[in-house]
Amino acid sequence: DKKKRLGVLIRGNVTAPVPLLAGSHWTYEGPHGQDHWPATYPECGSNAQSPIDIQTERVPFDSELPALKPHGYDQPGTEPLSLHNNGHTVQLSLPPTLYLGGLPRNYVAAQLHLHWGRKGQPGGSEHQVNSEATAAELHIVHYDADSFNNLNEAAQKPQGLAVLGILIEVGENQSPAYEHILSHLETIRYKGQSTLVPPFNVGGLLPPELGEYYRYNGSLTTPPCYQSVIWTVFRRKAQISMEQLEKLQETLFTTEENSPSQLLVQNYRAPQPLNHRLVVASFIPEGALYSTGEMVGLGLGILFGCLFLLLAGYFIARKIRRNRLGEQKSVVFTSSRRATTDE
Repeated sequence: DKKKRLGVLIRGNVTAPVPLLAGSHWTYEGPHGQDHWPATYPECGSNAQSPIDIQTERVPFDSELPALKPHGYDQPGTEPLSLHNNGHTVQLSLPPTLYLGGLPRNYVAAQLHLHWGRKGQPGGSEHQVNSEATAAELHIVHYDADSFNNLNEAAQKPQGLAVLGILIEVGENQSPAYEHILSHLETIRYKGQSTLVPPFNVGGLLPPELGEYYRYNGSLTTPPCYQSVIWTVFRRKAQISMEQLEKLQETLFTTEENSPSQLLVQNYRAPQPLNHRLVVASFIPEGALYSTGEMVGLGLGILFGCLFLLLAGYFIARKIRRNRLGEQKSVVFTSSRRATTDE
């Protein structure tokens, strides 16, 4: 039952996760690239897609956002975890003992995966902040276990998924947590290959200050692009060394072992239009002056202020007109008296 809830297939001695991806062939570039996804997967062309470019000056602070609390991340159990090359990314299966607090329902972890760029070129993350990308991005995927039996079922329903987005930058030191994944890439170089990874503290993959994050409603960033994701993108970044980043950029292939090798690089989707969606923050973003409540209050204040000025102007103009009419009547009355006296 546990494996059914997690959504996995058994391949020999290795447990390989059921891919949360479309069945038809797709790529990030070329004739089957992201510009052509909507032709085969119409939802990829819908109006609430991910990733996005988060413009902090337009992001209000929402004081009602609860603290996000990952549970079980530091104790993933004793069973080994499956690490899989699905031809689009490297994916690690996660046990359902990992779940998130601070969301409307119980969201249980299912898998995590990475997005990155090409060696010697900037960029690699999917989400951007103020039009700036980082070297890579980690996504930890959870599903609503209160309402659905597995990940793939939840992925097709509104708010069925909750994904944590961790932006990754290059730092001076190697990350021991990320090395638990990166040290095994050599054994899964080709599409379809899997290996077992000893359990480790998954919480070490997260950035510091988990209380500071952006929140918005969006989609899967790969076909079929279901618009079912509550996105949490952390403000702070995780760090890996340059050596670790290059290992990610140079080790895996999108092709199978007996096929012509094609390096797995630049597996990130370009930012999508925000349209009329609201992005909020659990902290006061740089450049943002007011919270959501403050903006509403300010708007109402401006509205009532304008109404007051209009009414004040109306009554002042009315009083001035009355005074002028009074002066005119006085002039006429005085003139009439002088004319009568002269006669």
